Amino acid sequence: MKTIIISILALLLCTAPVFAQSTYNIKGAAVDTDQYIKLYNANIIIISAKDSILRKFTRATENGSFSISGLAAGKYIMLLTYPEYADYAETFTLDAAHPTHDFGNINMRLKEKLLKEVLIKGEVQAIKINGDTTEFNAKAYVIQPNDKVEDLLKQLPGIQVDKNGKITANGEAVTKVLLDGEEFFGDDPTLVTKNIRADMVEKFQLYDKKSDQAAFTGIDDGVKIKTINVVLKQDKKKGTFGKVEAGVGNDQYYEGEVLWNKFTANAKYALYATDGNDGKTGLGFADQDKIGAGSSNIVAVDGGIVISTSSADFSSQYNGNGLPLGRSGGAHYDSKWDNNNQSINANYKTSSLEVTGYQSLISQQSLPGFVNNTNTLNNFDNYTYKEKADVTYQAKLDTSATIKLSIDGANKQQHNKATTSTTTTDGDGNLLNQLAEKTDNNYAEKTFDFNGLYTRKLKRGRTFSWSLAETLDQTVINSNLQSTTNYYKAGAIDSTGVVNQSKPATNTIAVLNSNMTFSSPISKKFSIIFNYGFAINNTTSNQESFNQAPGGAYTVLDPAYSSDYKFNQLTNQFGAIFNLKTNKITWNFGAKASDVDFTQIDEFTGNIYKRSFINWLPQSTLQYRIAASKNLRIGYNGNTTQPSISQLQPIATNTNPLNIVVGNPDLKPQFSNNFNFNYSSSQIVNQQSLSLNGSYGFISDQIVNYVNTNSVGQSTTKSVNLTNETPYNYNLNLSIGRKITAWDANLRINFGTNGSVNYTYTNGEIDRSSNVNYRGAISLNKAKAKKYNFYIQFGPTLASSVFSLTPQNSFKYPLFVGEVQGTVYLPAKFQIETDMNPFYEGKTAVQSAVARNIWNASLSKTFFSGDNLKFSLAANDILNQNQTLGRSLSGNSFSQTYYSTILRYFMLSVSWDFTKFGTTATPSTPSK
Repeated sequence: MKTIIISILALLLCTAPVFAQSTYNIKGAAVDTDQYIKLYNANIIIISAKDSILRKFTRATENGSFSISGLAAGKYIMLLTYPEYADYAETFTLDAAHPTHDFGNINMRLKEKLLKEVLIKGEVQAIKINGDTTEFNAKAYVIQPNDKVEDLLKQLPGIQVDKNGKITANGEAVTKVLLDGEEFFGDDPTLVTKNIRADMVEKFQLYDKKSDQAAFTGIDDGVKIKTINVVLKQDKKKGTFGKVEAGVGNDQYYEGEVLWNKFTANAKYALYATDGNDGKTGLGFADQDKIGAGSSNIVAVDGGIVISTSSADFSSQYNGNGLPLGRSGGAHYDSKWDNNNQSINANYKTSSLEVTGYQSLISQQSLPGFVNNTNTLNNFDNYTYKEKADVTYQAKLDTSATIKLSIDGANKQQHNKATTSTTTTDGDGNLLNQLAEKTDNNYAEKTFDFNGLYTRKLKRGRTFSWSLAETLDQTVINSNLQSTTNYYKAGAIDSTGVVNQSKPATNTIAVLNSNMTFSSPISKKFSIIFNYGFAINNTTSNQESFNQAPGGAYTVLDPAYSSDYKFNQLTNQFGAIFNLKTNKITWNFGAKASDVDFTQIDEFTGNIYKRSFINWLPQSTLQYRIAASKNLRIGYNGNTTQPSISQLQPIATNTNPLNIVVGNPDLKPQFSNNFNFNYSSSQIVNQQSLSLNGSYGFISDQIVNYVNTNSVGQSTTKSVNLTNETPYNYNLNLSIGRKITAWDANLRINFGTNGSVNYTYTNGEIDRSSNVNYRGAISLNKAKAKKYNFYIQFGPTLASSVFSLTPQNSFKYPLFVGEVQGTVYLPAKFQIETDMNPFYEGKTAVQSAVARNIWNASLSKTFFSGDNLKFSLAANDILNQNQTLGRSLSGNSFSQTYYSTILRYFMLSVSWDFTKFGTTATPSTPSK
């Protein structure tokens, strides 16, 4: 026994060193020797060099020292960060020969003192994924003198910015851009991307913004807005900056732009103004949707009915069709006070746009038994004036309660004039009809919105929130329609239809929405949220048509094309959502149900039409955080869509005598099922990122068009429910990006496919269209400060569609879209810029191929040390190929549309960028 005990003790003594070295350690200190500062609370992060997974984390003590134990053998990256200092990164290895790594005193340097000194031993961390948020470090990319946020965004993996400033992230449109988490000039993203300087940016945050109530409760309510938050550097949050630019060209083209911004510690002030006729009708691509309601007034009550009250097309966006004259301006103010417990955000925007030009349309309709060919020429003169103001106030009432109040008002005026001539022939060239039409439309809309949100945190982790919203909208339309339609038979006029009417319309909408939520934890990982919603919708729609009396006045009412309706709707909604949250998994699921009572009153006849129905809104979202830089989300939601009033209302419209629209009061609601997923990952070492997302949806009882076209080319359209078929759609996107170290360039490859199966009724027969697109793209960005900047993107798409009724119209054709941008900085502060947009759309059985290449270039010279003053000579559309051609293909028809547009011109311009920022000398200390 004694021998055995001695042997065990000897074995333990021999293995003790082995166990002692089974874990490894690091130590060091974070200091600033220039200012004799110990960097208390500096962040020390240990990352696996193999897979970029976070292994350990700590903060420096009061004397700047740090130590971490419990590491396994392997290769790591140590990342040391501190506010206002340059990040420090170093690769190290722990093994049996090196059980402890001593970094010693790490001398951190203020960013403002770095200049051209190289400090970081490893690569700058370009991308970081934190849950649903992807962060892009701005200093990992090249910033040229006077670059704006838009120029920096173009370098970020997965981000695309088109020539109009529209932003997409991994194939999804970005509709909101925030500045330090706050709105800047409202909802227009380009008022940030074209205004804020790139050298002011610390980082970008890309995420799906939730509703205010969902953000408060932490439980998803299905509302998501693709958002980019621009986070500014600390030393760029105080100062004045802006830009003044003016240019003149041949053929009387001109442009002008003024931007002014002043940022203080607690407030931001901004002004802008633009004027030009070269297609730049403001700073933003989405102005047309921000003031007024475009072509129709739509109010969607959750779980209720959709109200559409306007039949005329009053869209005001300039999309390259016609010759524009645009002016715009705006002001912004936001401020925080009371230790940031109260804030206000105010915006005002105004714009005017006049577009004149012509449109030429060639179309063919193939139906069982006959073919119709149509040629249309349209001359138009459209003018739009818009203005909008909004104010948002937020306050923390105490440690547990907040309130948010928002109001906005808008005014929109439009005057549209057009003359149209249309000729329709059959497949043998025989004349079927001729239409001559003249329209003169005046449109005025005023809107007012109020939104309020109150939140309170209760005891034991419970929460309560109450949102209240009011919408008031009034639209007044005065239209004049004069048209003559000749219908032919055997080459001679068989009949003639004449319309000479005045069409006044007044539509009003008043909607009150209320929603209360209460959440409570059931256990440490499980919680539930209940909601009750209440909505009242009162709408009036008075649309009249008057024929001309013998004296010339329009006083004879045409009841066939007149209506006066009141729509009253009451909605009560109840819902319950469950939420499970662990370290890696967040899962919420549940449903809402809406009881809707709808009453429609015909003021002409006194008839009352009532509908009552239940809408179901199931939902589920599962989020799995695989690792610190890997995230997976899977979601489902279902919703009921009620038919619109224009679909239900049994009144015909004759605004186009060749296309009559009739309502269908027997329509049922349709139900949509939508599935989606998103996977994202990144690696710090090789700056690699991957995004995979997709969706699938199908619709039951879908509302589709039932079209009847007679032998003289006149069509009548009615909405019906699709009962025997189930249409569906899908989408899949894969995006891979990484830095090519050998080239010092960023590479991104994208693959995707999308498809759908849709149905329509044509002359009593159902037409099934099956559509599939395959696409691929590759982009490469390479830049060197004050030397060059190159960006190239190109890729093919294969589009195909098969139609059951007219298989001869089925098609498969290639599509190619490319973009090339380049800037070269020459001696003596000269620079050459160029961009090129090649486009090719292959031919089909009924359409010829389309090819064009829009090439622009400029020669510039800058002055002064900061390159603030710039003179440029630019050439637009050098090859003169900016033909505006649109193609459309469907099961039984195709069309090609040509518009007048801006062609080649030259412009001489001068711009001045001015900046004056304060600096921050003393670093702040983060809290624990």
